[in-house]
Amino acid sequence: MSSNIETGHAKNVANFATIISFCKGYGASYNPSKSALQLSSLDTQKTEAEAALNAVKAAKASFDTIVNSRQSAFKDLQSLSTRIVNALAACDVDPAVVADAKTILRKIRGTRAHAAVTVPHDESNSNGSTPDKKISTAQTSFDSLTDHLAKLIQLLTKQPGYKPNETDLTVIKLNDVLKDMQTGNADVVNAYTDWSNSRINRNNVLYNSLTGMVQTAMDIKLYVKSVFGASSPQFKQVGKIGFTSKAN
Repeated sequence: MSSNIETGHAKNVANFATIISFCKGYGASYNPSKSALQLSSLDTQKTEAEAALNAVKAAKASFDTIVNSRQSAFKDLQSLSTRIVNALAACDVDPAVVADAKTILRKIRGTRAHAAVTVPHDESNSNGSTPDKKISTAQTSFDSLTDHLAKLIQLLTKQPGYKPNETDLTVIKLNDVLKDMQTGNADVVNAYTDWSNSRINRNNVLYNSLTGMVQTAMDIKLYVKSVFGASSPQFKQVGKIGFTSKAN
C-alpha cells in the first residue's frame, strides 16, 4: 500500500508538470491575474513539490538504515545475557542473586526484538492511528530489552564477587553495550520524527486546501475553462489530467 500511495504523490507532481507545459503552450492567451496561477509561480510550486517528495524519500531511506543499525546492536543480546548469567553463577555470589538474574534473562528471552521493525504505511489511515500504533509496539520491545539489560547490569554492579575474566562480560564493557542500545533507540525515534515531519510538509505542499499543488491545478483548469470555453480543445487538454487527493 505504501509504495502505491507514494507512486500517487509522484504521479500528481508529474501531472502538475504536464499541466504547466500546456499552459506555457497557450502563449499570451494564458494570462491569469491571480499571481499563484502565473507561470513563474507554477514553476516555483512544482520545484517545491519535487523537493518535498525527495525529502520524504531521503528521510525514509535514513530511517531504514538506522533501524537496521539498531537491529545489529540487539541481535546478540540473548546469547550475551545467557553468558552473563552463567558467569554470575560461576562466581562467588549468593544463589538468590543468580535466581534474580535468571528472572531478568527470562524477560529478555520473552521480549524479542523484531527481525525488522514494522514501520507505518504512509497515510494508510487518514488519521495515522494505525501507523503510530505499529511503530509504538516495535519501539516498546526494544525499550523493554534495554531496560532489562540495565537492570541486569545494576544487579551485577552490586555483587563484589562478580569478577569474570572475560573482558566482554565485565560491567564496564556491558555498560558500553547498554549505551549503544540506548543510542540506537534514540536514533530510531529521531529518524522516525524526521520522516514523519517530511511527510507532513509534503502533504501541506501538495494537498493544502488553499495553497496546495493539487488545488492550484484545479484553479488552473477553471481558468483555462473560463478563457477558452468548456468545449475547447485547450480545456480538454487540461481537464483530463487527473489528480488524486491525499485521502484517496
